[in-house]
Amino acid sequence: MRQSAPTGPGLVVLGIDPGLRAAGWGLLALAGSGASSAEREEITVLGYGAVITEPAVPLPERLRRLAFGLREVIGRWQPAEVAVEEAFVAANKRVAIAMGEARGVALLVAAEAGLPVFGYSASEVKQAVSGYGRGSKEQVQEMLRLQLGLEAAPQPADAADALATALCHLMRRRAEARVAAAGALSGGRA
Repeated sequence: MRQSAPTGPGLVVLGIDPGLRAAGWGLLALAGSGASSAEREEITVLGYGAVITEPAVPLPERLRRLAFGLREVIGRWQPAEVAVEEAFVAANKRVAIAMGEARGVALLVAAEAGLPVFGYSASEVKQAVSGYGRGSKEQVQEMLRLQLGLEAAPQPADAADALATALCHLMRRRAEARVAAAGALSGGRA
């Protein structure tokens, strides 16, 4: 797990890449309102990692461990919002079901904490981070390294995907805020 010191008040987002073998998590903070040209918004990596479960462990226990790990992350970092990668239809039905179960646990844990949840498809996340909706995991990891000022590409890949999901959400929130501010400046005229 990698961690940075928090930068103070701001929007903290937990990104989750749901998986039964490994559920990646990544926390980003958006500090600064960007209301004036002198004030810049800054995205800071607070931490990332993965909750790992062993395939030999019975499914109910794996899901319990996943929930416990995600609750720990939420309890420690107190995010304001959660961004979860949406499940995709896999060619392998067993993989699709396992992803759905892991995603269900992530949604449940967020709901228990009273956090709003936002879902993004894998292609939306890749498009936001790398500029290409079909980018490889390596491309996404390298773009995260560059955009977030990391010394190395985030590992494991599940954690990188979670960071990418959180970054996609922050980019969407920032764009929505700027559109709203522009509308307010123009008196609501389009």
